[in-house]
Amino acid sequence: MSNTYFEVLRAGVNTTIQDIGRNHMYHLGITISGAIDQRNYVLSNKLVNNSLNEAVIEFAYQGPLLKLKNGSINFCITGDVIFKIIKKDGSIEDGTCYESYTLEDEEQLDIISTKNTAYGYLSVSNGFKLQKIWNSYSINTKANIGPNNGKKYSLQDKILINNQDLVLNKKNKINYNESSDNLIRIIKGTNFNYFSKKSQDSFFNDEFSVTKDADRMGIRLTGPKLENIVNTNIKSEGLVRGVIQVPADGNPIIMLSDHGTIGGYPKIGVVISADLDQVGQFTPGSKIRFKEVSLAEAQNIFKAYTIDTNKYLNENN
Repeated sequence: MSNTYFEVLRAGVNTTIQDIGRNHMYHLGITISGAIDQRNYVLSNKLVNNSLNEAVIEFAYQGPLLKLKNGSINFCITGDVIFKIIKKDGSIEDGTCYESYTLEDEEQLDIISTKNTAYGYLSVSNGFKLQKIWNSYSINTKANIGPNNGKKYSLQDKILINNQDLVLNKKNKINYNESSDNLIRIIKGTNFNYFSKKSQDSFFNDEFSVTKDADRMGIRLTGPKLENIVNTNIKSEGLVRGVIQVPADGNPIIMLSDHGTIGGYPKIGVVISADLDQVGQFTPGSKIRFKEVSLAEAQNIFKAYTIDTNKYLNENN
């Protein structure tokens, strides 16, 4: 049987392969990577009956235009995304997110753009034909690690697809409501007391905006300047996804999936795990407010978030 694959007719802005991430590599300077929005990642796999940790295509803002060659697939797109299916006869079908579709040989999938979120996810039945690097399919373009030589996809690239035992036309759909809450819950960081009382109060009471300096590594915010009264630099320490660093200019930076493993800016807080998906989806100009919670509260919120995710995963069972 000939290889089934996507031919990339337009690469889009930031089209990569992602999965749950690359664990236990921080001591080697290799960050976790993985899908920015883990809930939308697993839902996309669920809707095409894949294993939940199968690799998917993640894209940002403008998505790719893909032509299917040598086969047929089921696929699903999750996120807040505008996309169309271009049939062989030239007719065009508008697509709906969180619903599975069949794409036939020589048909095209035009992922035009995301709307109110930054990232979207494309899953295909049986997954992509890829090789794991350090137990993950995730591409980290900062370190050139992962499939496609660790790089974003480009024009005329081929993305191979597993095509064995394919069952077509099995329609799946879930009714998913994208969160629009801009209140992000955090735990105080290890350097919270480096900041003046006025800045501490401002951090929790005032509003910040997402700037255009936002990618898979992190997002820079602008708003009230956070005054450091101790030292604007510290000895480099380990970082985790969601940590909020504050450089000398007083504007916070929230670290995301491709963050550096160490950093020397003081840390005012850490976004709780349950709110990381939402933070990663903020687009430039989005407004953010922060609220402090305790570690116990963060754990309970995460349990509730997991239960809510599982409700969506079980909707078609």
